[in-house]
Amino acid sequence: MIELRPHLELGGAQHGWLDARHHFSFASYYDPKRMGWGALRVWNDDTIAAHTGFPPHPHRDMEIITYVRKGAITHKDNLGNQGRTAAGDVQVMSAGTGITHSELNEEGEPTQIFQIWIMPDEKGLPPAWGSKPFPKVERSGSFVTLASGLSGDADALPIRANARVVAASLAAGQSAEYHIAAGRKVYLVPASGRIEVNGVLAATGDGLAIDDEVLLRVSAQEDSEIVLVDVT
Repeated sequence: MIELRPHLELGGAQHGWLDARHHFSFASYYDPKRMGWGALRVWNDDTIAAHTGFPPHPHRDMEIITYVRKGAITHKDNLGNQGRTAAGDVQVMSAGTGITHSELNEEGEPTQIFQIWIMPDEKGLPPAWGSKPFPKVERSGSFVTLASGLSGDADALPIRANARVVAASLAAGQSAEYHIAAGRKVYLVPASGRIEVNGVLAATGDGLAIDDEVLLRVSAQEDSEIVLVDVT
């Protein structure tokens, strides 16, 4: 089963400095049929105006992955962590017992991010943060794991959940495959471009909620960048 969720039909909010689209219920957007997808609780598509951003605010007991689509985001938290994550790269924050952080666009252009929240397997662990560059050449034509709590994904940023975040960059005409283990779900969003997934077309920002599929064949109709979350 593959359900297409068009970008224009997603929930959203316009705050002036922030243009947000919500794949699942979040803040003032509520849809009882879209409360998450397995352990995936939030997928926000945020455009943040230059020299603005999210001021310091707290979180706890959530795995928060930020995938930067355009521009860069600068992170600071009360643990002393800070860093700049640029387009195509990813950062992970394990909120654990509690963390206060800011996410600012200090660039001279808008920044676009996917903000992905996954429920942890265990609550009450110490908070942590990390980021990692993933050069696009490494995921050209195939999926590469960016963040994972699964065994065998040692090169990925660690998360405390039975989940995996992967990405691929496909040139027009290229295809890539992703195998889904029994009992797992996938949520897939093109960060750019236009793709076909097992016969279903999706364009930039569309969501694909995928269940009861074994193999995904993703074909790019134009140069495309794809992000996928694999959860139980």
